[in-house]
Amino acid sequence: MFGTSGIRGRVGEEVTCDLALDVGRALATEGSDRVVVGRDARESGRMLADAAVAGLRECGADAIHLGAVATPTLARSVGWRDADAGLMVTASHNPAPDNGLKLWNPSGQAFDESQREAIARRVREGEFDLAAWDELGAVGEWDGATERHADALVEAVGTVGVAARGDAAGPDRRTDSGATTESGDLSIVVDVGNGVGGVAADALHRLGHDVQTLNAQPDGSFPARPSEPTAENCRTLCSVVAATDADLGIAHDGDADRMRAVTADGEFVSGDVLLALFAREAASEGQRVAAPVDTSLAVADLLEPRGVSVSRTRVGDVYVAERATDPDVAFGGEPSGAWIWPDETLCPDGPLAACRLAELVAARGPLAELVGAVETYPLRRGSVETDRKEEVMARVGERVVAEYERVDTLDGVRVEGEDGWFLIRASGTEPLVRVTAEARRDDRADDLFAEASTLVEST
Repeated sequence: MFGTSGIRGRVGEEVTCDLALDVGRALATEGSDRVVVGRDARESGRMLADAAVAGLRECGADAIHLGAVATPTLARSVGWRDADAGLMVTASHNPAPDNGLKLWNPSGQAFDESQREAIARRVREGEFDLAAWDELGAVGEWDGATERHADALVEAVGTVGVAARGDAAGPDRRTDSGATTESGDLSIVVDVGNGVGGVAADALHRLGHDVQTLNAQPDGSFPARPSEPTAENCRTLCSVVAATDADLGIAHDGDADRMRAVTADGEFVSGDVLLALFAREAASEGQRVAAPVDTSLAVADLLEPRGVSVSRTRVGDVYVAERATDPDVAFGGEPSGAWIWPDETLCPDGPLAACRLAELVAARGPLAELVGAVETYPLRRGSVETDRKEEVMARVGERVVAEYERVDTLDGVRVEGEDGWFLIRASGTEPLVRVTAEARRDDRADDLFAEASTLVEST
């Protein structure tokens, strides 16, 4: 029932009001007496959130409805409102016909595997503790969650950021667009993607930056671009940033748990490079950075001379967050755009990442220069669509273990070679088998990617 990022699927098929009702019932029966509930901009989210609230109340739990908010806003609100859990109705970066549900702990960490299985078991078996008529849960609303999130972002970044700007830049500095900014303040274009991540623009403005927005009107049909902030989907942002005096472009997905970036000349920045830059700033000698098995070698190569190691996890922000609970892990991230600073929250917080990146650029110089200083290698990513991904992976796994020597099965199958590696794994949210390959040379990366793709397609 749960994938790597909660429950997701097509509305009216995999995701229904019956399911949302039962998840609410299960959450309350498992002991959550007070639950904050939110949703993204998808129209189906209204009915699914109402159904989940009904299930919570039916089993005696109180619900606090936040309305349409970013996922990191909801996750942070669990602790802010002294709740036992959070329930977010969102399909994140998935297409408009989809929706889903994701559950959160007071720490901001998503439910772990044992918690998810407990909910799934109760839903499968219909095992709920329904309350008596006079013991039903209450429901209330809180419209201050987004403002509280913006306050938290300014508090987390503002003081440090201003000091860093003064040390690094002096009173004036020149951006990679050629424009001069005062006290390091930047001109930033934020592509909200018709989602609920407008809190990023608000926080950046309050931090002293000149902010322009694209696609800022929430609309769950995502009329301007698909929800996922990929290079292809963010071409308009790239064009706008390149054609103006902007220093930086920011893009979010529909629920703003992801953040991607664009340099002043309109270059869409690799997620692996962003991960490397964030990790280098966050971690000190002797600490670790959590990153999934499909992360580029460029991250480890940048961090190793600083005495920082990479701790590899399964793909999925929930697994990165679990590793980030270790006391020596200073940062966790995924190349897809999920960034976790455990000293702030264990939820991927796209608006926090936007603010941290802006402060990094203001303090260290143009993003293009920072990106250019990270040595990268040929990396190939693709996917094969299939409705038999579990069967395909089982057969591929058997072949790979039999035919190759250095195989890691932490998540899918990863084959290590002297001059590169490839990874084959099933998507946790879509009917896809994903293929990744990296090598020191272009031709070798192409060969490894073709080799891995053939293994999937011929199975």
